[in-house]
Amino acid sequence: MVEKVSDDADRAEAAAESAEDSARSAAEIAAQIDDGVDLVVDEAAPAPYAGVAPATTPPLLLRHSPFKIGFFGALGALVAIFLSQQLLSISSILVLLVMAMFLAIGLNPVVEFFMRRGVRRGLSVLLVLVVVLSVLALFVVAIAPVISEQIAAITKNAPGWLDDLQANSQVQKLDEQYDVIAKARDYIQNGDFGQKVFGGALGVGLRVLSALTNSLIVLVLMIYFLASLPSIKHAAYSLAPASRRPRVSDLGDRIIRSTGAYVAGAFLVSVCAGISTLVFSFIVGLGQYAFALGFVVGLFSLIPIVGAFVSGALMTLLALTVSPTVALVALVYYISYQQLESYLIYPRIMKKSVDIPGSVTVVAALVGGSLMGIVGALLAVPVAAALLLLHREVFLRRQDAH
Repeated sequence: MVEKVSDDADRAEAAAESAEDSARSAAEIAAQIDDGVDLVVDEAAPAPYAGVAPATTPPLLLRHSPFKIGFFGALGALVAIFLSQQLLSISSILVLLVMAMFLAIGLNPVVEFFMRRGVRRGLSVLLVLVVVLSVLALFVVAIAPVISEQIAAITKNAPGWLDDLQANSQVQKLDEQYDVIAKARDYIQNGDFGQKVFGGALGVGLRVLSALTNSLIVLVLMIYFLASLPSIKHAAYSLAPASRRPRVSDLGDRIIRSTGAYVAGAFLVSVCAGISTLVFSFIVGLGQYAFALGFVVGLFSLIPIVGAFVSGALMTLLALTVSPTVALVALVYYISYQQLESYLIYPRIMKKSVDIPGSVTVVAALVGGSLMGIVGALLAVPVAAALLLLHREVFLRRQDAH
């Protein structure tokens, strides 16, 4: 009986151990199931949005009061006004610098012509300087006095020409409607007439001393720029990054060559216009004003398109003092010469220098003339050509690359 009870106790103990093992296994399985659920949940959870940038602090100026913003804005405006006034005060010096550099670039092809034949640059500059000074001396000694006398004669005879015009019936009708003769006589009889018409453009009368001083300054600066042009170009090109320096050098050299060719070509066109006007004036009976008229026409022919209208009007008015027939002949001659110059002379001389549309030429000449007078009108065309070159070679190529 005792043995039976002991066997039952052993079996109960074994069953308890088996139940304990089963419970332990069930707990482990449950733990594994929980881990799997957590893993699935973690994998299914959406990733946080990475595109949201952290908030940045506002600029220092925006954190200040409106008073400080207004103060610094007003201070910047005052500085800008001060700098603009200082720039205007030295505008005459800047014009001389630009003229000197422009002339140096224009004479650089002549210097390079001598250098290609084995002459050093310093000696080449000296040879060019001797030629330029010789031409200027010849002009001052032989031609300038004649031009001054003829300009004085034009100023003196202008009131008499108005009286002759007033005798014409057609002019009388216009004078009755618009009072043209009286206004013109008041303007001519004013003591500043000669200075207003010829002083700024030709450098005579009261502005002779100023013109000579400015000419000397331009001459000295031109010699310096002409002698040191290679070093100036090298210093300017070195400002560009090394990777783009060859491209910048190529564009700069092309602009300089184009400007130099334009200056030389414009001078030749001016000489042709002046000489042809001089010969025509002697033929039609304007010999007493031939040199002055030729000089003025040659000077204004440097201004594209606009100068042609001014020169033609001046020549026709002076020819009208001889007779209406001569004025008509002068008008026909000048229109014919302008056609010859536009379609034959100018294209042959300028074919290797500038290539810009006529509309751009007119706008550039008008803008340059309004900003800097005759000097601005002279510089307008090569500047416009340089800007068009940069537009084609830089902007358009960059646009085509995308």
